[in-house]
Amino acid sequence: MYRDLKLYIDGEWIEGSDTIDVINPAIGESLGKLPLATPAELDLALQSASTAFATWRTVSPVERGRVLRRAADLIRERVDRIASLLTLEQGKVLAEARSEVLASAEIFDWFAEECRRSYGRVIPSRDARTRQFVVLEPVGPVAAFSPWNFPAVAPARKVAAALAAGCSCILKPSEETPATALELALALEDAGLPKGTLNVVFGVPDIVSRHLIASEIIRKVSFTGSVGIGKHLARLAADGLKRVTLELGGHAPVVVCADADVEQAARLTAAAKFRNAGQVCISPSRFFVHQDVQERFLDAFVGAARDLKTGDGMAGDSTMGPVANERRLSAMNTFLEDAVEKGGILQCGGQHTGNRGFFFEPTVISDVPGDALIMNNEPFGPIAPVAPFADLDELLSRANGLKYGLAAYVFTQSTASATRLSNGIEAGMIGVNHLAISHAETPFGGVRDSGMGHEGGIEGLEAYMQRKFISQI
Repeated sequence: MYRDLKLYIDGEWIEGSDTIDVINPAIGESLGKLPLATPAELDLALQSASTAFATWRTVSPVERGRVLRRAADLIRERVDRIASLLTLEQGKVLAEARSEVLASAEIFDWFAEECRRSYGRVIPSRDARTRQFVVLEPVGPVAAFSPWNFPAVAPARKVAAALAAGCSCILKPSEETPATALELALALEDAGLPKGTLNVVFGVPDIVSRHLIASEIIRKVSFTGSVGIGKHLARLAADGLKRVTLELGGHAPVVVCADADVEQAARLTAAAKFRNAGQVCISPSRFFVHQDVQERFLDAFVGAARDLKTGDGMAGDSTMGPVANERRLSAMNTFLEDAVEKGGILQCGGQHTGNRGFFFEPTVISDVPGDALIMNNEPFGPIAPVAPFADLDELLSRANGLKYGLAAYVFTQSTASATRLSNGIEAGMIGVNHLAISHAETPFGGVRDSGMGHEGGIEGLEAYMQRKFISQI
């Protein structure tokens, strides 16, 4: 069922020489061999992107949109195959994989339409003989780096926006989840994207990133991943004064006020927390529940966690798949042991399950103290720490006590509390009484150590464009 893995450079599918195994996290066994690009192949991708950019930038937005829209249609036609590949290599349950693939198609559709609206403006002149206007132009060839947790949506956000703006792109997806990104590239090729406009390469991440970012050809860098690696790539990009979009780690606080619909808050946040086994950058991951309703919240939340069935994502009855790799299993054990040692109470879960694969039970820990490791570092897994709070001043101090600022969630029936918290919490995205904060048409990005710039929405297109002022007599 798995696809033949290759590099995609200058419109050609290249087998490569050195390879690594791609592991199925549900069984811990190899799915296939992934070729790694040599320096010569990276140089070929760079030159291909440079040549293609000279042509693609002159293609009208209407025609660019036609290619992107056709790619979206092809992704939808192939959704079942792509979703199966995604589940095999990433682990999330098939229903989640299918939704993600369809969301990636929607992203291509959005940018197909939005590129028609890359408007400039006319500025009234002081001299009647002079015309003054601002135009938007593509910034240039892009180096894009996407993660393993969303192998369809994350590349789609970068590639669709870059191509819509008129840029060429070299995409380096995660080596742990390569097949999904290659299917997106195939859809674009079949949709008529000119060769070299998109290249897909794999390799040792630090070697590939240094090679691409150091090239004078690359004018824009987009990265989704950890804070540490994001800062490292920003430093590399700074040497060439290259524009950077960074979507980095988060540790989203969830605030459940005393007047909230507690059972609904528990139901919604449990579904969001354990989606993709908690491996979501905007996952609710620090639960602050008013002391007066904490017991009710825990009853409903723990009940929802216990109702989940952990298993192979390809199995029809599984509702939560494995974590991605052994590193995540080790991290879950470390977070759990530390929290319990410091006074947290294990409410459910806490075990690695099965005799193969990387499965960890949906886990809830209550009364977690503020100095616990999990309250200060993103768990990126299926562990939910819950802590009580007494008043909003105390809560805001704790919610803003970390350097992260990607997402946050508030549950309250008070307009005053909703306004105060959404104004007071430092985050790039806030959901009030729901968690649906990521759409093709909305900006996606954080503040502080959670990154800079945005993907999605009009901001996502502008990230790949630069302004030029023209004054003409």
